[in-house]
Amino acid sequence: MYFSKYHAKKLDTPDGKFDSKKEYQRWCELKLMEKAGQIKDLKRQVKYEILPKYELNGKKIRGISYVADFVYEKNGSKIVEDCKGFRTPVYKIKKKMFESKYQIELKES
Repeated sequence: MYFSKYHAKKLDTPDGKFDSKKEYQRWCELKLMEKAGQIKDLKRQVKYEILPKYELNGKKIRGISYVADFVYEKNGSKIVEDCKGFRTPVYKIKKKMFESKYQIELKES
């Protein structure tokens, strides 16, 4: 177990590494929901490009990505979910950029 910069306890579990106990608990809930047939196609740490890399005046500029904690399908709709304990200013901007580009509401748990 180790700590993040926001004092969340990171966990190393048989299911993988999680940024917080809350995130791991949500993963366990979602796995049970998938097993019960309430959701399907459950995935973790799905990366979305929200601004591609580009070049400006000969300088290469790195793109911007958002990594969703969980992605799954429920009732025919794609759900993208982020387990948040603290909403940083950078997260708030990335959330808006993600929702604008993909037209999917980012669910917070």
